Amino acid sequence: MNDSSERLPHAALDPAGRLPKAEKIAALLALRPAPAGQRLRLLEVGTGAGVIAHYFSTRAGFDCDVDAVDVVDQRKVADGYRFRVVTSAELPFADATFDAVISNHVLEHVGGNTDQRMHLREIARVLKPGGVAYLATPNRWHLVEPHYRLAFLSWLPRKRRSAYLRWRGRGDCYDCEPLSMPELETMLRSSGMTYANICWEAIRAMSASETRRSLAVVLASRIPRVLAYPLRRFSPTHVYLLQRPV
Repeated sequence: MNDSSERLPHAALDPAGRLPKAEKIAALLALRPAPAGQRLRLLEVGTGAGVIAHYFSTRAGFDCDVDAVDVVDQRKVADGYRFRVVTSAELPFADATFDAVISNHVLEHVGGNTDQRMHLREIARVLKPGGVAYLATPNRWHLVEPHYRLAFLSWLPRKRRSAYLRWRGRGDCYDCEPLSMPELETMLRSSGMTYANICWEAIRAMSASETRRSLAVVLASRIPRVLAYPLRRFSPTHVYLLQRPV
């Protein structure tokens, strides 16, 4: 996460809207309870409202010890977990600390290519061998850019995006760096983690966890995986399950 004076926070802060997201992430991580007498260690990078960190710290059937970090403190739910403010993509934790890490719509905010690669390497560093991470980030080629709600914004060359924002009266500087699937997977290959695209599984989990589902989500969740998988590069959001090798 880059200098917060240069990059604006874009976190969704409605607690009610974050709970289904937490349930979806839990379903996709599929964490097993810790052995008797032990606790799972989980880190959320870019906690925003704090709902997801709180959910994992209080989830029934699990004994999760949760840390969370962000570049600003915007939390609506602050109990049940530890929180630190950070100023860069570096994580203030020792190597091999966590069983699981969550990076939910953070990668596009940490900075350019160098910072994004550092973000992924830092996740790998703090994961225990065999630990897993949930990564979600917008697709650059999605028709409508999700932060500013402008069609084709992220399709433009980087040097043209801020001018488009100013022309549409939506701000002065475009401060996000969404990636295409090939760009993201190039970074993942050098991160030290294995990875699996789980966009189809994420849509199915979203359909199961959210009570107010869009028609698009309902229809997409009914597409057989064998047909949906070739279309993953066109998903509005890249969703990956990462693992640090044992």
